[in-house]
Amino acid sequence: MPLKTINLKYIIYNKIIVSFLALMSYQFAISQEIIPDEVAEVDIAKDTVKQTFQRTKVDGVVAVVGDYVILDSDLDKEFLQLQAAGVSTADITRCQLFGKLLEDKLFAHSAIQDSIEVKELEIRSNIDQQISAFLEETNGSMDELLKFYNKDTEQALRDEMFEINKNQQLAYEMQRKIVEDIEVTPEEVREYFNSIPKDERPIFGTELKVAQIVVIPKISEAEKQKAINKLKEFKADIIENGASFTTKATFYSDDMGSRRTGGKLPPMNRNRPQMVKEFRDVAFSLEEGEISEPFQTDFGYHIIWLEKIRGQEYDVRHILIRPEVTQEAIREAKTKIDTIRARIVRGEYKFADAAREFSDEKETRQDGGQLINPKTQDYNFELTKMDPELYSQIQNLKDNEVSLVLQDEDRINRIKFKILTVTDRIDEHEANFAKDYLKIKNLTVQDKQFTEVKKWREEKIKDTYININGEYRDCEFQSNWLKK
Repeated sequence: MPLKTINLKYIIYNKIIVSFLALMSYQFAISQEIIPDEVAEVDIAKDTVKQTFQRTKVDGVVAVVGDYVILDSDLDKEFLQLQAAGVSTADITRCQLFGKLLEDKLFAHSAIQDSIEVKELEIRSNIDQQISAFLEETNGSMDELLKFYNKDTEQALRDEMFEINKNQQLAYEMQRKIVEDIEVTPEEVREYFNSIPKDERPIFGTELKVAQIVVIPKISEAEKQKAINKLKEFKADIIENGASFTTKATFYSDDMGSRRTGGKLPPMNRNRPQMVKEFRDVAFSLEEGEISEPFQTDFGYHIIWLEKIRGQEYDVRHILIRPEVTQEAIREAKTKIDTIRARIVRGEYKFADAAREFSDEKETRQDGGQLINPKTQDYNFELTKMDPELYSQIQNLKDNEVSLVLQDEDRINRIKFKILTVTDRIDEHEANFAKDYLKIKNLTVQDKQFTEVKKWREEKIKDTYININGEYRDCEFQSNWLKK
């Protein structure tokens, strides 16, 4: 089954809906600087402006947007970041990157002017996760990370990352504010679709519906009790002998994400559920400084230390112990799914009925094992956008054919077994209003958002101090950054 490229001739600009998850990525963005107050006020007098930029040009300042400067080195860093993330920069020009930086600074500057606030504690927690994820992903050390980003100390790196994350979040919140109330009516969707010339209508690639049956090895009561006893020992050692909770978490916790930070989690807020219910219930029942008894979630067994309470926000650390899976349990699970597959192949069960009766995956069991596309929240998976791992598992399956038994893992289960099948297939086709209404509606919303952001940007450019220096004045911009 060859993978085809989507032919979307009518491309919609979608920068405004970039996911906030980008702020959680360990790929750090470029450096951003704020002009000191005495420099930020130079737009009052032209002579002062001229003198200031003659003075700062030697430092590589190529533009000013409101209270922000863009350095020539910022573009170099942006290219390095894209390349480090595996993005080809062969077709990206310096002017294109410069235009993006101008937009980013305009959004961030306007967010400050509109008194949009971001939570500094959440940003610092994000930084902890970014560093941990980077080190875990690369199996690297802090020294290697500092060398890569040309920083002398970890604190210097964290300070720069704080400004980066803060400005990214300000820009995101500003963009979200611009488009948050935009909706479209069915008639607008129809008008948008009809406005696209027939030879420019998008071609939607082949889509599949996929179902799976999952069997998870059972954890024995003995292994569960071992995990509980280990956590009780940790708690006793901390309370009775003064051992460090942070050190215990660093050496023994099975939560790799928080292990490097001594079990520290992002601040928990009563008004913004972040963790699973069982975890929240225990955390919010503790007194400041108290350590919980061992308790269970889908991830395993935990103890929590409530480090500090600040209004509605709770600073917590935890230690997670995941019970061991015995070889006997693994063999039993493998035998069970082999039997399920054999009975489906023999025609004794339909795949959907077997999923409802035997699958251990509660999220899909009641839907006959049907997987939900996390991006679209429906059952359709477009081949060109499908998760590579899932694609590799179903690429050679014929419709209604059952895959061989596959071994897998996830955040909760260290080992599980599954079988998959393709339940439906929609071949590549030109956009059809009735068949593809939801996709066309999304494109309509994006187009309307793009128009609104463009209108906002042009108005803000007029009202914001902007100065572009040197060769960058020769760039061809889509927006009127030069105010001609």
